[in-house]
Amino acid sequence: MAEQRFIISGFGGQGVMLMGMILAYAGMLEGKEVTWLPSYGPEMRGGTANCHVIVSDKPISSPIVTKATTVVAMNLPSLSKFQGFLEEDGKLFINNSLIDVKPERKDIKDYYVSANDIAMGLYNSKIANMVMLGAIIKETGVVSHNTVEKVLEKIFHGDKAKLIPVNIEALKKGETLLLN
Repeated sequence: MAEQRFIISGFGGQGVMLMGMILAYAGMLEGKEVTWLPSYGPEMRGGTANCHVIVSDKPISSPIVTKATTVVAMNLPSLSKFQGFLEEDGKLFINNSLIDVKPERKDIKDYYVSANDIAMGLYNSKIANMVMLGAIIKETGVVSHNTVEKVLEKIFHGDKAKLIPVNIEALKKGETLLLN
């Protein structure tokens, strides 16, 4: 597998930290080396939020991602800020429900996921992050879908267990409706 380095970014409240945490947790369940480093802007909800995630077969020397293999932009400020961190031939996932511009770079692979629109089609605007996560795991192969489902079962318990089916449905939509 080698090492995959992610920067996942968006507004606070879009679930970018949860996406990163799920990737790291799934990697850990699969016996891989992982790091997850969250970063919040001045406000939690509505402010800028991003996290760095590394999943590797080998020990990781630093949790900070300076050259990402994958960047996820859930909003336009995130696209502007983080596309420069992407290595050549890296993967850029763009939430084209909220971003109507193309990336400036031509040396990368860009993927357009209508995460918010698909989430609304599932009658739950809060699962746009899971739609995007489905696209990410499908295209990068960083972890398996089944492992992500196991993570959802571990983190959504008690009253939140009722959220598991809609989150799994969102993951599957992201895996099948990816445009590039």
